[in-house]
Amino acid sequence: MAQIDSLFVTRLYRAKLSEHGPAIDPAELEASCYSIAEDDEAGQEWCETEGYPGYTSYASLTDLPWRFPIFSDLVKSLDAHVAAFAEDLEFDLDGRDLKLEDLWINILPEGGTHSSHLHPHSVISGTTYVSMPDGASALKLEDPRSARMMAAPARRKTARRELQTFIYEAPSMGEVLLWESWLRHEVPMNMSEDDRISVSFNYAWA
Repeated sequence: MAQIDSLFVTRLYRAKLSEHGPAIDPAELEASCYSIAEDDEAGQEWCETEGYPGYTSYASLTDLPWRFPIFSDLVKSLDAHVAAFAEDLEFDLDGRDLKLEDLWINILPEGGTHSSHLHPHSVISGTTYVSMPDGASALKLEDPRSARMMAAPARRKTARRELQTFIYEAPSMGEVLLWESWLRHEVPMNMSEDDRISVSFNYAWA
C-alpha cells in the first residue's frame, strides 16, 4: 500500500500574548500606539513619502521599550513566546538566544493594505494584535514553494489546509502570531471602518 508523507513542514505559532510574561492592558497598549503615532513626525513623513496607508514606526523609531514601559513588558512576553517557538522548531542555537532586532507599530485604516513581503536577515518574525475590529483583514501567508511550482495546476478550493497555496489567518485582539522570517506574507485590504492596530517584530540569532 502506498505511503505518502508530508515533508518540510512550515510552522505557524499562535497563542494568547498573556500566556507568557507580564500582564498587558490592551487599552493602555492601544493608547500608547496612538500617542507615539501622533508624536512621530519622521514616521508620518516617511509614510506619506512612501505611500504607506495609515502609520508605521518601522522606518523612524527603534526605542519603543524606552519610550513607554508597556512596550518593555511586551518585549518580555515576546521573548518567552519566541523561545517556545524556537524550541518547537528544534533549532540548534549553540547556547545563544534569539534576540529582538526590531519592534514597530502598524496602524492600518479602512482601505489600507500591506503588500506581500518577507523579512530578510531575521530568524523569526511575528505580530501581536492590539485592535482587530470586525472586518479587519486577516494575515495572508503564501506557500514558500510557489515560485518553484512552474507548470503545476491550481489547487482545488477544497484542498486540505496544508496543501493550499494561501492561508488566511484571522487573529484576535491580544494574540501573537510567529513564523520563520522567510515566509512571505501580506495584509489584504482593511474592510473595517476602524483602525487595525498591531505591533510587529523580528528576532535574530545573537
